Amino acid sequence: MATSSADGDFLLSRRFVWVNGPVIVGAGPSGLAVAAGLKRHGVPFVILERSNCIASLWQNRTYDRLKLHLPKQFCQLPQLDFPADYPEYPSKRQFVQYLEAYARNFDINPHFNECVQSAAYDEVCRVWRVRSVRSHGEGEAVEYICQWLVVATGENAEAVVPEIQGLEDFDGEVIHACDYKSGESLRGKRVLVVGCGNSGMEIALDLYNNQAHPAMVVRSSVHVLPREVLGKSTFALAVWMLRLLPLWVVDKILLTLSWLIIGRLENYGIKRPSMGPLELKNAQGKTPVLDIGALEKIKSREIRIVPGIRKLSAGVVELVNGEKLKIEGVILATGYKSNVPAWLDGGSELFSENGVPKRAWWKGEYGLYAAGFTRRGLSGASADAVRISEDIARIWKDEVKQKKQRVTCHRRCISTF
Repeated sequence: MATSSADGDFLLSRRFVWVNGPVIVGAGPSGLAVAAGLKRHGVPFVILERSNCIASLWQNRTYDRLKLHLPKQFCQLPQLDFPADYPEYPSKRQFVQYLEAYARNFDINPHFNECVQSAAYDEVCRVWRVRSVRSHGEGEAVEYICQWLVVATGENAEAVVPEIQGLEDFDGEVIHACDYKSGESLRGKRVLVVGCGNSGMEIALDLYNNQAHPAMVVRSSVHVLPREVLGKSTFALAVWMLRLLPLWVVDKILLTLSWLIIGRLENYGIKRPSMGPLELKNAQGKTPVLDIGALEKIKSREIRIVPGIRKLSAGVVELVNGEKLKIEGVILATGYKSNVPAWLDGGSELFSENGVPKRAWWKGEYGLYAAGFTRRGLSGASADAVRISEDIARIWKDEVKQKKQRVTCHRRCISTF
């Protein structure tokens, strides 16, 4: 097969590293949890991270007021609890400190500033070839050769920016939620938040608290649940009920409690999906919004709900109902997507075209694994990490045992001469 000039240059400039264990791509919570499990089993590994820190999404691309939306016991990683003095809903800074302590505790040392360009399975040699370029220094190219590949880049690797007519003509500030830190710089301004998930709701509330004038675009139906019921976590209540009742019954109970506590949201421009919140989460991965105060401001009209956008122009947004609003800033709380299709060659039996597993599964063919893609939050990511590390450890230990037996047999044969 002919080699292109670019491939030839890469062959000449790169160095090769054999990894006697898996390569883990991504040093977020999922990657760290897999690495900790491998450490416990004595399996060597290399973890590659394109940023300069662990959990870069949390450290670099989240707003300041962010807290965990679920109680801490549902968000801790395997083998290490949160500190006892942490609140039930740790802050962004506390969660990052916990992850840093987790990495230190298990002596996990990722290779930072290494951006994976491609990963492909070599069927002839039966190994994965992972090409990485270091972003610091002179951009050294490295090819890691390994038997197992763990994809731990997650579902939120890249920001989703929707196509909005006239967006390029808008003369105010336009940023994605990943670049939003606080509403302080938007004090007194009319700001349009596009998206009504947990991030959109919380950013709208933060804008209001910083004396901005937020409006929030709600284009489709969404479940909004109280974060707590009678002082108890709604999520914890749902988990407890699922042990005793069918999912559809739990959905009915959650919707009834929600109606009693927060009322009918249709009166404020928010429609509920026909499918229940847990059923919708399982079927489509859409997480219900857990309210932390935005609904109160929506009901008082201090956060305005508006329909979809028809187009933007200089300082004005035209809505699909024909109404025009003057705005000075736009926050795109439009979510994230996987970047797996951009660098993984193969694995089509596990990953779909949009870079997420075709089913809630963590293992593919040829030693390929997916960590943190099962749409079950940090608790699901932790469960997957345990399965992945144990599966790799079992195979790795069997192979080490076989190698030792071959060496012992070879030595015995030599001693008979």
